[in-house]
Amino acid sequence: MGAAMLWRDEGRHMIRNRKRIKRRLPSVSRGRAEAGTDAQNAFKVRLSIKTALGDNAYAWDASEEYLFKAMVAFAMRRYSNKETTQISNVLLCNMTERVSFWFVVTDSARNMTTVPGSEVEAAVRMNRNRINGAFLLTDNTLQFLKISSTLSPPIEPAVPVWLIVFGVVLCLVVVGILLLVVSGIRQRKKNNHESAETEDLEDKCDTPVTTENGIPCDILDLKAGQINGVYAADDEQFTPL
Repeated sequence: MGAAMLWRDEGRHMIRNRKRIKRRLPSVSRGRAEAGTDAQNAFKVRLSIKTALGDNAYAWDASEEYLFKAMVAFAMRRYSNKETTQISNVLLCNMTERVSFWFVVTDSARNMTTVPGSEVEAAVRMNRNRINGAFLLTDNTLQFLKISSTLSPPIEPAVPVWLIVFGVVLCLVVVGILLLVVSGIRQRKKNNHESAETEDLEDKCDTPVTTENGIPCDILDLKAGQINGVYAADDEQFTPL
């Protein structure tokens, strides 16, 4: 019986603290300067669902609010490694039809005080891609106005850059060597051909030309011989006996 009464008193105390924190959050009609410590730890969120998804845009309802609270609680638990952060520790207020609102994270371990904004910012930045992916949005369509956009990590190639450069240089060297070898072979063949033609020409020039009875010997057919027409005519003058 006493435990039940203690539980009811504790529950009432938590509800009163939540109402107190929500009243201290910045409203649409007043500026940040009028807000208290809790407002300094609050963050405004603006979603452009229609812009991002067009005809496939979904409606923002209580289920989407629950998912947002769950993602923020997940980010806080992952950042601080504290299992005390629950979905109920994420409070939303000042919801507008164009899907913008303020949220704050409370800490049950410290009498329902708000978690410092620096911790919330670090947790959101650490898990920004996971939060964006849950709502099919990007940094430009899911904006945390006080939190700067996180740059996506650079894409690292499967092969190191230095290895790619080394491969290109090695290929160029191999191609250059092949061109030199092929060019040397062709030049050598050309030189050999020119040398052979030069030697043939020199042989022809060095061979002496002899004459016989005023006739160059190279005109005579040495194998068949040459018949002197004078003697042939004398032979025909004699008749056989």
